[in-house]
Amino acid sequence: MQMNHDDCKRRAAETAAGYLEDGMVVGVGTGSTVNHFIAALAARASHIAGAVSSSEASTKRLRAAGIDVFDLNAVGPLQLYVDGADEATRHLQLIKGGGGALTREKVVAAASRRFICIVDDSKVVGVLGRFPLPVEVIPMARSHVARQLVGLGGQPVWREGFVTDNGNVILDVHHLQITDPAGLERTINQIAGVVAVGLFAERPADVLIVAGEHGVETLTR
Repeated sequence: MQMNHDDCKRRAAETAAGYLEDGMVVGVGTGSTVNHFIAALAARASHIAGAVSSSEASTKRLRAAGIDVFDLNAVGPLQLYVDGADEATRHLQLIKGGGGALTREKVVAAASRRFICIVDDSKVVGVLGRFPLPVEVIPMARSHVARQLVGLGGQPVWREGFVTDNGNVILDVHHLQITDPAGLERTINQIAGVVAVGLFAERPADVLIVAGEHGVETLTR
């Protein structure tokens, strides 16, 4: 029987749940694939100590599932972080931020010993950039940052009507072909007013779980 994207997301999430250990505080990302992981966590709620969440939306889901949510400052380094991606390469470099939680996702990923990314196979690409690259920007810097992004060859579009959990705005950068993800990540991070860019290349995933109609593939670096 052919699986749809939602079935694939569920299988990827359930595979990631196999990395859980008793007593663990687990970092939890944001998005439709992660929602399946939260459902898998709910079935194991009595075995884990709790979670650190990358967004207010995931925090609500976790608490509704009976899982304690901790502030990252209170629990220190995490053993495991599980999140999805908008695009991923087989080198485990990612574009994230379609849901607007990229800054908190970056912080939790940086504070975690192992970052597991879960995707369906439609998200795997040879070169990043088909999905518009999200950049979180403080509001007063929006136009300045947009001009710098044009200079890098992109077409930034303000995500109007959207404010991040941190009170900032998002520029979605179209028409980039990102052949040097880590280099572009460093360059954009240096633009005054940028809070975070949705490239996860300097700190890529440690494990990429890809689910498709023919099964689940696990890639590691």
